[in-house]
Amino acid sequence: MIHTGRTQGWLKQPIDTLPTWATFHGVTFNGIKVGPLPGFEDRGSTVIADRELEGGKVEPLLVVPKELIISRQNVELFAKSDRHLREVLEATGDFGRTTRGAVLIFLLMQATICCPDIKDVGVLNPLTEYIKYLPDELLPTFWSEEEHELLTGTTLQPAVRAKLNSLLREFETVRTATENIDWCAKYWWDEDNGLVTFDDWMCVDAMYRSRALEFPGVGDCMCPCVDMANHASGDATAALYETDQDGDGLLLLREDKKIGKEGEITITYGDDKGACEKIFSYGFLEDSITSARVMFLNLDIPDDDPLRPAKIFVSTAAPGFRVFEKTGDVDWESDFIWLVVVNEEDGLDFKVRQTVDGKRKIQALWKDDELDDTSKLREYLHGDPLWDIYQLRATVLLQGRVETQIETLKEVGNPQKEASVREVPWILAERLRTLELELLERAMDAFENQKSRLLESAVVQQYLGIGGDGEGEEEVDFT
Repeated sequence: MIHTGRTQGWLKQPIDTLPTWATFHGVTFNGIKVGPLPGFEDRGSTVIADRELEGGKVEPLLVVPKELIISRQNVELFAKSDRHLREVLEATGDFGRTTRGAVLIFLLMQATICCPDIKDVGVLNPLTEYIKYLPDELLPTFWSEEEHELLTGTTLQPAVRAKLNSLLREFETVRTATENIDWCAKYWWDEDNGLVTFDDWMCVDAMYRSRALEFPGVGDCMCPCVDMANHASGDATAALYETDQDGDGLLLLREDKKIGKEGEITITYGDDKGACEKIFSYGFLEDSITSARVMFLNLDIPDDDPLRPAKIFVSTAAPGFRVFEKTGDVDWESDFIWLVVVNEEDGLDFKVRQTVDGKRKIQALWKDDELDDTSKLREYLHGDPLWDIYQLRATVLLQGRVETQIETLKEVGNPQKEASVREVPWILAERLRTLELELLERAMDAFENQKSRLLESAVVQQYLGIGGDGEGEEEVDFT
């Protein structure tokens, strides 16, 4: 195993040597330093004011030369002078050409270069040393099976399972693509002495996932030193990050902010991110968070739907729906639900058509109009006279799905803490269950109100045979 820091201390550099690295490589600190916040040393390192700072009256707090930003473009530049990195990127094909693929492969290469057992692979660069300053992040992908069980009924449990499966597929893709490269076969994949394991791939994923920021003109990347700043949302966010006209990364104090000496300089990782995503990507929840904010629940097409196989085949939408807070209320959105609630009698149809190269494909149709993108189905339904009917079907279906989620959470309750369960996963899982249960219960109220409103619709009443004398009307089992 390469040991990217989780199990071996040799890779780590003491944070108090970071200024030396920064100065040597052209990183400019202006009135700040990186280290433990006084009184909160157990939280690790962060960006701290080295003197009193006032927004609008200081130059950028940090200037990071563009060549130090770990982006897809810069990884490609490094590969021009590092044939080993270039070999892996080329071997992994499409994956190596994505931002995520390029960055993770680059990080794995830096860990390889750092390994004392490997002397003749890769080219040293400034970022080889920088990754030694990055702390281990206890993301849920590193939780134990017992800790994962604490997530039963939350939206984080399926997200973590899906992520682990995705990471395993990526790892196998990289291994299969590179096992015929001589040095990879020798140092990475040799059955007896190979150093790279799935745990290493999880480590480089955690490095990137917990520190990736979206910089203007650069896209998703890791920006050294800027990525040491902790998160704070809303008015508590002290600084902004952007690029200047030369492409260098900047950290800028907000104009309305004053930070005293030894005060923390925070940035936002995304104020709109829900509790689940913050734990998933960063392994923490702010103490001030009082709402799950947003949840994604999976949704399936009923087995007794005769169009189920065709719907699954043509669907271009994520199979689920989002429940979220909006100006104090709870709302929902989904492109997938509309494909679930319509049927052949409504106007949904499928045809098998032959392409110009002789292959056959399934074509979805809505009242004879081609439906190449099923996420656009809502637009068609919105203009249909039976729009209120489709909304009511969706509301009833989603209400049932939310009710099932609530029941699962309540069944789990508050389990006893096992000795093998660590404190951080225990606290985070407990908070997430509470926050998501509260949001789901509010969603149930919102669905009930929406259902009541739709039942007052003349279209719905006529469809259900409500309002007249009822004679001759066939009773409709709406559910």
